[in-house]
Amino acid sequence: MRMQRWTLGGAVLALTLATACASDKREDAAPPPAESLDLQAADVVAGAIVVDFKDGTTKAEFDALEADWGVDLELNSVESADEALTVAVGVDDVEGVLARIRQHPGVEAAEPLMEVRASFTPNDPRYAEQWNLKMIDMPKAWERNHGKGVVVAVLDTGIAYEDHDEFKQVPDLKGVKFVKGFDFVNDDEHANDDHGHGTHVAGTIAQATNNREGVAGVAFEATLMPVKVLNHFGGGTTSDIADAIRFAADKGANVINMSLGGGGYSQVMASAVEYARKKGVTVVAAAGNGGRARVEFPAAYPGAVAVSAVGPEGTLAPYSSYGKELDIAAPGGDKRRGDQGGILQNTIDPRDPSRSVYASYQGTSMATPHVAAVAAMLYAAGAKGPDEVEKALYAGAKKMEGQAWSEQYGNGLLNAEASLAAVRGGMSQWPPLYWALALLAFILLTLRGGARPGFLNVLFKPAFLLPLLLSTVGAFFLRNWFGGAEGAAGDVVQVASLPIPDWERIIFGRGKTVSPLFYSALIPLLLSLPAIKWRGLRPAIGGMALGFAGFLAYSAWAGAPALAWMPFTFLAKPWLGFNTVICLVIGRAMLKKEET
Repeated sequence: MRMQRWTLGGAVLALTLATACASDKREDAAPPPAESLDLQAADVVAGAIVVDFKDGTTKAEFDALEADWGVDLELNSVESADEALTVAVGVDDVEGVLARIRQHPGVEAAEPLMEVRASFTPNDPRYAEQWNLKMIDMPKAWERNHGKGVVVAVLDTGIAYEDHDEFKQVPDLKGVKFVKGFDFVNDDEHANDDHGHGTHVAGTIAQATNNREGVAGVAFEATLMPVKVLNHFGGGTTSDIADAIRFAADKGANVINMSLGGGGYSQVMASAVEYARKKGVTVVAAAGNGGRARVEFPAAYPGAVAVSAVGPEGTLAPYSSYGKELDIAAPGGDKRRGDQGGILQNTIDPRDPSRSVYASYQGTSMATPHVAAVAAMLYAAGAKGPDEVEKALYAGAKKMEGQAWSEQYGNGLLNAEASLAAVRGGMSQWPPLYWALALLAFILLTLRGGARPGFLNVLFKPAFLLPLLLSTVGAFFLRNWFGGAEGAAGDVVQVASLPIPDWERIIFGRGKTVSPLFYSALIPLLLSLPAIKWRGLRPAIGGMALGFAGFLAYSAWAGAPALAWMPFTFLAKPWLGFNTVICLVIGRAMLKKEET
């Protein structure tokens, strides 16, 4: 059997000793002060205002004004009496109320109440050169978490993570947590880097941060698992990589990063990626550096998150591959204007593994660890499994060129802050259910008294409630209880834990677009036909129709997915809206009682 060779997926390596020396000199400069916490206005508090009266204004005086202004003002604290600083909540027309309040001569200031948070700024001396971290909104994302407790396996040329024989740990990985890995090239337990690529990738994921040393990493409290699958020349075999994927999945990795690619389709590799995904591992891989419309393997395998690269301007890098299998884009660098356009990290000098350098690389290899690291942060925020991680990644991604999905950028450009906001502590699956319940209330209110069933009678009827849940949130608890199941049982868990409209991703394979037939009223409509004759089916069909209505309405409101076969992207939302109405009509017909 012919063994395929694999090379670095982002290996447009442009390391020079001149760059390294310049890096060392700049590092000797005096570091900035310790941690900097700049208070920045983050969000306006909905329906709340703050009013600062002239000093000496009494509570009786501003209480007398409340009726005219339509607000209920209270002192901000027990210490606010002298300066008469007040707040009001539950204000319906904030701007209108503020306009009236500002006209009063006794008011010094009146404005919306704003939430202010501490903005984390690392004290790493060269953090200012990391345009890539600012591009994906890391300063705000770091306020949420740093990936603590999540294990990311780096399948690459190894990592300079230990002092062993001629190998030395690079300075900016000191203090980073590691778990035991493996060297599949040399068949030993010391997965040390003799190339430089793997250490650079690992640095983007979890470089020691806020340590007054070098640069910062994305999920800097995550734990790294060094797994060497590529040799000194950057090549490896499908057997080693497949073996390593299963190793990482079995040894507790939550995320696998593969900044490598090449060769043709390998069933061994495809099976390994599928195995890892069923074990609950998010697999992230580089799309390739061919600059053509073909995503390389392993990124192209179902179950892997395929990543393209953008440069500092936020547009697709000229070397980046792309195509129908692409999932998301991330900063990979573009050095046509110099090293400042690359991704800067601490790594080794490939000619001397014991020597540390700071080097600027470019490639989809450099883009991939950004996504893997944000995936780690999503797990730390409460995401359960790869489906939830991917949903949050894509929901938070910045849409490019006004498209929900494209072959160049997938679901958009990675945004760590927005993705963390989307996951909402692992409860991101609930909004479709809330929409379905709101639509149920709407239907019941529009039915006349004699035709209207009792709200609680409907909601707590198992025949109605179960299809409603399966259509909006799926049997989500199965993944928590039986997530490690394999074989046919694992397939059942994977399907049932998804909402019914998303079952097509399992039945027909995980595509980058979703079928408009599943994201429609077709299934409830077909199942409603037998219910015309057999009335006992009506509660179940009504629950499913309302569930589909909630799912489709939320999808349209949150940002329509990329629907297959649509000639224009903008047609997706009208399609979802139209089918939501059809589902409502079906649900109403199924719930309506015959008037006596």
